[in-house]
Amino acid sequence: MERERLAENIDAVRAAIADACARAGRDPSSVTLVAVTKYLTPEQAALLPELGLLDLGENRVQELLKKRERLPASVRWHMIGHLQRNKVKKVLPAVVLVHGVDSVRLLDALAGHASPSSPAPLLLEVNLSGEETKYGFAPGEVETALEHALGLPSLRPLGLMTMAPVVDDAEKTRPIFAALRELRDSLARRFGLGDSFRHLSMGMSQDYEVAVEEGATLVRVGSVLYRGAL
Repeated sequence: MERERLAENIDAVRAAIADACARAGRDPSSVTLVAVTKYLTPEQAALLPELGLLDLGENRVQELLKKRERLPASVRWHMIGHLQRNKVKKVLPAVVLVHGVDSVRLLDALAGHASPSSPAPLLLEVNLSGEETKYGFAPGEVETALEHALGLPSLRPLGLMTMAPVVDDAEKTRPIFAALRELRDSLARRFGLGDSFRHLSMGMSQDYEVAVEEGATLVRVGSVLYRGAL
């Protein structure tokens, strides 16, 4: 991977996030850029922390564990893909956050491999687009799921996650991101969670700027970081 081009792309994405924050009246430090390493080799991924990107996201547990072995301990790994219950035991000690918790059974599996002294940090995935190909709770199911999670002392729900439809115009994703923010705010009020339930993992390469304008605290960006560098 071409290091100079990668560095330029990282700077460009950070600048775009800062611009989106300025438009929304937000502090850029409130947004974490999670670099998706799905299509990178461990050697390529190792360039990211060298260039200052320490939050890395993987879709598959096996790949995450392989790259984690090869990269510095300072890297903060995020599990951003669909997590199978039989992989929870392996992934939980390796990550700072599980983004896509999409079922009550997965909540129970996470609780079974965590403890109140070291609770599992997670986001509830919401399928706001209604697409059958996407995972996640239906919007009307999230309150019950969150109530269940809050009743398990070995879980630490920190917010919500969604994937917007792939569209030709990023502006079309705005209603999805706004709806997730409104749902997060409503749930935080309902359960008195305040700032502890602040996170919104939303926005990818094609729409992360709109997501930031609508309140994203975590953006999962891959291809735009590596354009021309791979």
